[in-house]
Amino acid sequence: MQKYLNQYNTMKLIDALKWRYAAKKMNGEVVPQEKIDYILEAARLAPSSSGLQPYKIFVISNKELQEKIKSVGFDQSQITDASHVLVFASWDGYSLEKIDAVFNRTTAERGIPATAMDEYKNRLWGMYEPLGQEWHANHAAKQAYISFGIALAAAAEQNVDATPMEGFVPAEVDKLLGLNELGLKSTLILTLGYRDEPNDWLVNLKKVRTPENEFITEIK
Repeated sequence: MQKYLNQYNTMKLIDALKWRYAAKKMNGEVVPQEKIDYILEAARLAPSSSGLQPYKIFVISNKELQEKIKSVGFDQSQITDASHVLVFASWDGYSLEKIDAVFNRTTAERGIPATAMDEYKNRLWGMYEPLGQEWHANHAAKQAYISFGIALAAAAEQNVDATPMEGFVPAEVDKLLGLNELGLKSTLILTLGYRDEPNDWLVNLKKVRTPENEFITEIK
């Protein structure tokens, strides 16, 4: 695989991923809106199971609100030093009504009969319904993680530092953003900004990942 990567030096994403790290200290500089838009569009275009996209992204640049999130985010300074804070909030459960809304939009935009996907929709709901609320919430959160990963890669492409965070109290963030009333639960936080190199202990440390021969198993 390394020979392949060396051969194709146009693989900018790999270079970007080598550059990125989870910034521990940000400098407060504002990220240009076009870069934020690029990251958000990449997240929006991410794949999700059955195309349901059972999550939303809240984009927060209000410093007062960032301070409140920091207070329930284990006092991580990136939350307030970041230019923008993205909160990925997933559905707290599936319902036939929610699935209907997605499929109705799909058929309308594709210009096909509204009933064209009914068989698949009913089969999907027949599979999901008996699995219960906890399974629903976990499954929706997994879909948010996919979008989150795409956003992280897109940020690296834009040379924007991004810190992925699970270290916060979801119930408190839910209250701050009024997510319960929207049928959503905060799942992940992504801070976007620029590294404060003189004050970040991690910035110059070598990136360490599992060696290729241990990480990948080829079955031919």
